[in-house]
Amino acid sequence: MKWIDLRSDTVTLPTEKMRRAMANAELGDDVYGEDPTVNRLQVMSAERMGKEAGLLIPSGTMGNLAAVLTHCTRGDEAIMGDCAHTFIYEGGGVAALGGVNPHTIPNQPDGTLSIEDINHAVRADDPHFPKSRLLILENTQNKCGGMSISREYMLEATDAAHAAGLAVHLDGARIFNAAVDQGLSAYALADMVDSVTFCLSKGLCAPVGSVLCGSHEFIAKANRIRKQLGGGMRQAGVLAAAGIVALDEMVDRLADDHQHARELAIGLSELPGILIDKGSPNTNMVYLKLDSSLGIDAETCAKKLMALGIKVGTTGPRHFRLVCHYWVKDEDISEIIDAFATVINSI
Repeated sequence: MKWIDLRSDTVTLPTEKMRRAMANAELGDDVYGEDPTVNRLQVMSAERMGKEAGLLIPSGTMGNLAAVLTHCTRGDEAIMGDCAHTFIYEGGGVAALGGVNPHTIPNQPDGTLSIEDINHAVRADDPHFPKSRLLILENTQNKCGGMSISREYMLEATDAAHAAGLAVHLDGARIFNAAVDQGLSAYALADMVDSVTFCLSKGLCAPVGSVLCGSHEFIAKANRIRKQLGGGMRQAGVLAAAGIVALDEMVDRLADDHQHARELAIGLSELPGILIDKGSPNTNMVYLKLDSSLGIDAETCAKKLMALGIKVGTTGPRHFRLVCHYWVKDEDISEIIDAFATVINSI
């Protein structure tokens, strides 16, 4: 059976050009800093983010954790949104492994954090309190609907954090989606922050890896943290080669994923009982919910869709997140809409 997998852009497979690049990659021992392909990817990544240096890391979760552990020490506090990936989806690593206290403030519907809330969250210099060290932003903001956060907001939030003595880390897992959405370079959305992580293995289609970028001093410290976390890899150029192709060839085409999300949202919104949620579509994501009048829950609907070759992610009792990516093609959009219609009409 042909599958159309909308659960996440993490399900993407490497392109044929990536596979060839991986097979032919020039290799060395990256823990010694001797893998030329990794070194090239790290330089490319830093340049894309407006930073001095980059560090290849196995996953975005490890990249965010390494950033927090580099910026903070035990007993410090990191301010982040209550919908932040670092807070919800990363296993509590900053607290469990770093002894860093997550201080959450509400994400606004557009994915941002109120500047007033950021300022209010900064602790006074008092031995009763943890030390406020870090603000974590996320762009695009996944749980708020794949929201693309503007450069103007990024500058405002970073300025507020720096004025309060905080460093700023950007979880930019999908920063290229935000950049393409706004017609900007990724540089324009990251040059103001102190560190940024972005994923190669989501919409950019590489099989493994994220890159953490920052100053030379920051990356030197993060490299030690990466080793402590077990993220030091040897002939990692096999993976970095796919990342180089991703940066060279897969960024501009993210606009196709955004267009598919728009088409999908329009088509699904025309079906009775389907309500588009969280301001969708945003970038490559469509959030939707089933009206209670349909008498079917998301889990049951997902099982029926799977029988038709469509995989979807459920995010609540009657809620879904559909994520478009390279392997969702033009002709698949009508098939997805037809499958939802079939399920609804069968109730």
